[in-house]
Amino acid sequence: MTDADALLRTADRALGQGDLTGAIAAYRAALAAAPARADGWYNLGWALRADRQFEEALVAYDAALRHVIVRPEEVELNRAAILSEHLGRTDEAIAALDSALRRRPDFVEAWLGLANLREDHGAFDAARDAYRRVLAIAPGNGRAHARIAALDLATTGAGQIVDALKRALAAARQDADIAELLFALGAAQDAAGDYRDAFYAYEAANVIARRLGAPAYQRAAQEQLVNAQIAAFASPDITKVGETIAADSTRPSFICGMFRSGSTLAETLLGRHSRITSGGEREEIPAFAARIAGYPGSVPQLSPATLADYRRRYGQRLPAAGIVTDKRCDNIFHLGLVRRLFPAAPIIHTRRIALDNILSVYFLHFGEGVTYGNDLADVAHYYIQYRRMLAHWRLVMGEALIDLDYDQLVRAPHDTLMPALGAMGLDWEEQCLATDGSSGAVRTASNIQVRQPLHARSSGRWRHYAHALDGVRRLLRNAGFDAEADGV
Repeated sequence: MTDADALLRTADRALGQGDLTGAIAAYRAALAAAPARADGWYNLGWALRADRQFEEALVAYDAALRHVIVRPEEVELNRAAILSEHLGRTDEAIAALDSALRRRPDFVEAWLGLANLREDHGAFDAARDAYRRVLAIAPGNGRAHARIAALDLATTGAGQIVDALKRALAAARQDADIAELLFALGAAQDAAGDYRDAFYAYEAANVIARRLGAPAYQRAAQEQLVNAQIAAFASPDITKVGETIAADSTRPSFICGMFRSGSTLAETLLGRHSRITSGGEREEIPAFAARIAGYPGSVPQLSPATLADYRRRYGQRLPAAGIVTDKRCDNIFHLGLVRRLFPAAPIIHTRRIALDNILSVYFLHFGEGVTYGNDLADVAHYYIQYRRMLAHWRLVMGEALIDLDYDQLVRAPHDTLMPALGAMGLDWEEQCLATDGSSGAVRTASNIQVRQPLHARSSGRWRHYAHALDGVRRLLRNAGFDAEADGV
């Protein structure tokens, strides 16, 4: 065995144990000794991506391609994911997917990636075509059936979509496909007004999703996170920075709260303003939090030089100058760090009726990043922890935290948006309420809805499912919330 082989084995072992720092160091050492090892470059790229070092991951993946990696189409798929999801470089992502498909025309994952990008950018006909290409290759693919159904709900009778999904379900064999189809069936039955059947479909979908092995939600860990934030930022003074921050061409504004609380709609409408760029769900703040030793207790002691370095690194990754929104919802658990880095940045908190919010999370097929979404009691627990965190930030930040209520937004958008615009120092522009469907890229599950005219159909939606919510209502009441009306 050569030294490079030994180092690669060490790197693989560290990667398997979740030691990203050790794995990256070992891969780099192995590749310094044997730079033509394409598999080493690929694994280094994977580790760097997991460590949120996205530009460096692209360099490693490019090296894997240069050294003739086996299955290069998978490298291109990974490159496309980084370019689209983390760096906002859509054209390059599409080029990477096109390259993958030239190498392997039946590569389902690349067709799904291309369809998803088309959908994110509102090119719904092109997205349908790509999803149909998937079904031509893999007729039982649940994701393709589900996304076509979601796209068609806006233009086709819900009953027809229900029938089509039931036929696809009858032929499905894989749990992952069945779960996708059941989530889509629930949405179609909800649109048709068949609420009991819709809930049965969603419930069955979530049972399968839990069985598929997503990481279990750790209630104690979430409580500890909130406790640690409260302890670290116990005084209003701790969320303020006394130092002077140099003027910069980029000014972030943060939109946070619960997932499915109207944050995508809020960012979309604000992003139509001529002086605001929608930044989407950015990863910088959670990435910084993961890297700070002793977080969050050590944040108040971070030096001015360290804070300046983090600000510089944050700004380097923003898509434009001017005001850029960061719509990472779970930044609600990192607002102490946000305020230390950007003391003047507006922080917009999106909110909605508690039961509506909890149901909306439960009805969506999240990936592994949302571990609490497949169990109503877990969603309620997470919601209660979010409200604990919110109450603390209100105490220490006061009026610096700007509420934007979804249920008010869909009924009175001008009046609801104005406090957020005012905090950014901006006047009203009528194009914020444009009805031409212009929204730019929308990389969340709300990408279809936000391109439609505003409506209040989702406000008070929980009433259709009251028969299934007794346990959730009891949990919220015990925590001191008015489950039927509480959105604050």
